[in-house]
Amino acid sequence: MDQPTEHADPAIRVVNLSKYYQIYDTPRDRLKQFVLPRLRRAFGRKPMCFYREFWALREVAFTVARGETLGIVGRNGSGKSTLLQLICGTLAASAGAIETRGRVAALLELGAGFNPEFTGRENVYMAASLYGLSRPEINARFAAIAAFADIGDFIEQPVKMYSSGMYVRLAFAVIAHVDADILVIDEALSVGDALFTQKCMRFIRQFQKRGTLLFVSHDMSSVINLCRSAIWLEEGRIRDVGPAKKVADEYLRHTLQELYGDAASLEATNAGADEHPPAVPKDNEVLDYHVEGVAADNMHAASGWQTGGAQILGVRMEPLAGGQGGVFLGGEKVRMLIRARARQPLRRPILGFLVRDRLGQDLFGENTLPFTDLHPTEIAAGQDFEGEFVFRLPMLPNGQYAVMASVADGDLHHHIQHHWLHDAMIINISSSRVRWGLVGVPFERVSLRSAV
Repeated sequence: MDQPTEHADPAIRVVNLSKYYQIYDTPRDRLKQFVLPRLRRAFGRKPMCFYREFWALREVAFTVARGETLGIVGRNGSGKSTLLQLICGTLAASAGAIETRGRVAALLELGAGFNPEFTGRENVYMAASLYGLSRPEINARFAAIAAFADIGDFIEQPVKMYSSGMYVRLAFAVIAHVDADILVIDEALSVGDALFTQKCMRFIRQFQKRGTLLFVSHDMSSVINLCRSAIWLEEGRIRDVGPAKKVADEYLRHTLQELYGDAASLEATNAGADEHPPAVPKDNEVLDYHVEGVAADNMHAASGWQTGGAQILGVRMEPLAGGQGGVFLGGEKVRMLIRARARQPLRRPILGFLVRDRLGQDLFGENTLPFTDLHPTEIAAGQDFEGEFVFRLPMLPNGQYAVMASVADGDLHHHIQHHWLHDAMIINISSSRVRWGLVGVPFERVSLRSAV
């Protein structure tokens, strides 16, 4: 496991942090623990213990530099929320130390921080004052907070009447207006509606330019997208720490292994591969102002996992109408081909792919389920087979795009991924007219005229 890096200008430093809880089997044991140890010590006898220790965190240590975004991943019960509460100061540590520099604002699990009997307005004043704002400062910002939350007249109603989405709206609106230096966000954003989530993400993007962010999510694409580095917690300990993509990929493999149990064993493949996809050679770059790109095989550097039941042999993309040197224009029809080999009989094989941008966001993809649902196809052990996907290639902005390829066996709801390869192919877009959005479309006409 990579060790946490020391930073010259840390915003958060966590040193050997541990937290345990006393677990009592019955209320009677709690009463015994309160009374009997004192009596035994008074008589010079060794006190007895009537509880079991549950360690939510054990010797966690890391440093977050000022201005850095750190992702925290792990299963429910792994200690993520406990760690965040310790950093925010709402829990006391059993051992270790935490140092934070600057004002910390947090959006933790739903229900934390507000009094359900207070109105939204009263909770805004209470929460903002806890973050250190004076009443005149809150008065000056209240209109902006209410506008950000956008819950209308409900701000004058007790929050116990709020839906989960309204609650998150108000809570996020508060932390967005307290001038925090460190922002802590738990999975609570997952309950918001799409429009408000986009508003929150715009705020987070702006905050990242000046502040330090701790981000907890079960969505690995969001972790890769937002975070430069990540920590994986398991049973209260740090299992892995490093670049966000590396940690997220390994965590995904581990969770799939737990899901499969004894049905399949996932082994990491090419774990030492270069994390950054290789650039297309200069000779292949296209220098005019069209949406053009080159697809390059990257199997030698691809990483992922496999069970041994089937293997991806190759991935390639080619224009249907032929082409020059593998150069693609956005908007034309192309063929994606994934070739694999069965190492064991496959009753319902599935081949699929996803195209991702440099931040790990899934742009588009498909698998062979629409075909095999209509035409069941069995593959014998040792037999090669191929999936073909014909589609119109989107127009893509400049940059590199990684193609994830996989082979599985089963159906939509019950299947085993036998081979999963990140970065099996790289699409390099070297010149583009796409200016807005993640993908572009070819507009037939753009005009401007005065209206009658």
